[in-house]
Amino acid sequence: MSESGSPDGSPVIIGKMDVTRHRYPCCIVWTPLPLLSWFLPFIGHMGIAYTSGVIRDFAGPYFVSEDNMAFGWPTKYWRLDPYRAQGGPTSFDHSVTLASEEYQGRMHNLFCDNCHSHVAMALNLMHYDGSSSWNMVKLCFLMLLHGKYVSFGGFLKTWLPFVFVAGGIIALVILL
Repeated sequence: MSESGSPDGSPVIIGKMDVTRHRYPCCIVWTPLPLLSWFLPFIGHMGIAYTSGVIRDFAGPYFVSEDNMAFGWPTKYWRLDPYRAQGGPTSFDHSVTLASEEYQGRMHNLFCDNCHSHVAMALNLMHYDGSSSWNMVKLCFLMLLHGKYVSFGGFLKTWLPFVFVAGGIIALVILL
């Protein structure tokens, strides 16, 4: 682990990435959604991790889980720099906590107030990269661009169902 100074001078411990223990410090994490990701593999379930690597995700109505993602462990991650949060690593963690507390009081809506919105709120609260215009569409697109697979198995879990569904559809079209 590395130590970094927080605004008040106290050290902030930033954990190391540990895929086997599911620790993704300062990362946005992603995993496929059954059925939906099989047809649209860029759409999935998203969470955000503290500097320690503990993951928070808006898992359903009035529930934000901690270290137990609703649809399985991450298959992709996008590492963020906690110093690009206004206030540094301390602000990064505080913003994740505030967004999680807010979303524990919200109803889940697949189309307009979902796990991506929870992550966007955390990024907006910390003014990540000087911005307060994070939203679910932007996050979906940026995860597609910047996300890295945790392993070859993560890649297969994401794309293999889509390949089977697309192959089945193509086969049906050809046979008909």
